Amino acid sequence: MSAVLIDLLPDLVFLMRRDGSVVAHVGGQAVPDFRRDGLDAGDKVEQIWSPTTAALIKRLLRRSITSRGPVETRFQEQGRSYELRISPQGPSRAIGVIRPVLSDSNPEGEATADEPRWLGLDRRGFLRRLNDSLSTSVLREMPIACAVVHLEGISEIARTLGVRVSEEVMSTVMARVNEQLGTSETNYSGQLRENELAVVLNTTDRDAIETSLKDLTKHLRAPIPSGDVEFRLTPHIGVALSAVDASSAEALLEHARTAVEEARRAATTRPSFYSEAMQVRSLSRLDLGRELRDAIANRDIRFRYVGRYDLATGRQVATVAYLSWHHPLRGEIPPAEFLRIAVATGLAVDLSRMALDSIVDEFAAQLQQCAPDLRVSFGPLRDHVLHEDFAADVERVLARLPPERLELRIAEKAFVAREIHALRTLHKRGVQIVVDEAARAVASLPSLASAPVSGLQLDRSWTTALLRDETARKVCRATMSIAHALELAPIAAGVDTQEIRDLLLEMGCRYGSGDVFAAI
Repeated sequence: MSAVLIDLLPDLVFLMRRDGSVVAHVGGQAVPDFRRDGLDAGDKVEQIWSPTTAALIKRLLRRSITSRGPVETRFQEQGRSYELRISPQGPSRAIGVIRPVLSDSNPEGEATADEPRWLGLDRRGFLRRLNDSLSTSVLREMPIACAVVHLEGISEIARTLGVRVSEEVMSTVMARVNEQLGTSETNYSGQLRENELAVVLNTTDRDAIETSLKDLTKHLRAPIPSGDVEFRLTPHIGVALSAVDASSAEALLEHARTAVEEARRAATTRPSFYSEAMQVRSLSRLDLGRELRDAIANRDIRFRYVGRYDLATGRQVATVAYLSWHHPLRGEIPPAEFLRIAVATGLAVDLSRMALDSIVDEFAAQLQQCAPDLRVSFGPLRDHVLHEDFAADVERVLARLPPERLELRIAEKAFVAREIHALRTLHKRGVQIVVDEAARAVASLPSLASAPVSGLQLDRSWTTALLRDETARKVCRATMSIAHALELAPIAAGVDTQEIRDLLLEMGCRYGSGDVFAAI
């Protein structure tokens, strides 16, 4: 009776030799794709499961026996997700357990691949493996590198379209990471958080690390299609070296995260290597956060204004406001730096609210000298756009400025995450709403087609690359076509030369801002 009950266990448990031959197996009711009733002792793993699954199990089997510790991963087969854990049992055998993942990231009815995809280690499995790698590296005097990859865009996808979609995107990301790492026994990856993964490389040669991670970055930045939506992620990478930067797994990861923050602050996708100076700069930014709070209260944050013009006639149609902070001691602080600090310290809404008030006050004071159809354009911060009081904040300033004189530039990522009811009310009042940074991260045609939007502004990075990049030209043409099809005003930022201006006019772009208008 006990043998029958054991055989009814949901998880499949198998004992396997190092050469991939099965010694014994039990259970497996919950994983029918892997259960083999006719399985005989001595059968090779290649005779039992698909070639890709068999190769994965053999690879982890050898890794577990060599490292003398358990290894874990997730993988997919026939569209279903599974967890695999292998623990060594002496020098030549190991026990493996396959169980289904209860929360599958694939929507029902979605087409699935015939071959499994390795999704990498989960956080617990990665930390366990990293500790084992550090112990081995000390014994062999061969340091390792730990790279933490922060993926800008994953959190927005989860909030906007749901966790299932973000998990599907992350699954594709992990598959690309695994493809880059290849079949190496010593290089491996794992997902640490919703938008964070880690990679271990068995080298401390900076050139080799940089080359490998640059190649990985290229693959992670490639578009990830899903239905009628195409996702683009921005990876930021921080690297810490064992025996140089840290000796424990926790410290190594913490230093790699510090390096990631440096990469994010610099807005670069190049790998950032940890240094002790980064800790000093982190403390300095804490001081800057306190100073930013005072600057907001005193309205010391000012603005840089740029004109937007009709590309054909050169007539100014809007004045576009960008935040600027000239610190009395530190000098000019880049917006990317103090905006990131505002978000990290919970000051983003206060900063955006203060900016909206100040810009409206300044523009209203000059209203009599402006052309009758000139608007002021303001880009509220994402946290403010998503705040429950955003519409009320805008309504409040409309007491001092006619609605048709105000334009709100809302970044595409924030726009698709926002309930559009309040925006529709503002649009009916006459406020112009422009989707900013179009074609940068995530685009959904149905949401744009039904939204209360007046214009579509192409992200600056595509505009400035027009003359040298064929992909940029294709993206610009497609965005202009979408704007015309949806009856939206096509706008471009970064019109810095006459050649770019002419090319945009040819594509059907109507308005733009940039250095080409500096003399106007």
